[in-house]
Amino acid sequence: MNVFERAKAPTPKFFKVLRTIGLALLAVSGSIVAAPVALPAVVVTVAGYAAVAGGVLSAVSQITVDTSTSSADGQDNNPSNKKDEAKPETDVGANG
Repeated sequence: MNVFERAKAPTPKFFKVLRTIGLALLAVSGSIVAAPVALPAVVVTVAGYAAVAGGVLSAVSQITVDTSTSSADGQDNNPSNKKDEAKPETDVGANG
């Protein structure tokens, strides 16, 4: 699966919650960093780190795939689940 297929695939409920938490963390920290009032440097630094953590948390949670459900097109995209199709061997020289 490429990144776009993973992003469109169904996400487990736990990771949906984590994604929401990450987005909220990103929004709050972004508003602290962009605040028009003078804040202590420690608060702005921590908010910057929180913004990075929220962005990473949201991105990782979005590309986590629930493999228990089938894909939308009905095909199994996992190559480890595909059965090897054995082709019958025919002896070309036996016809004689």
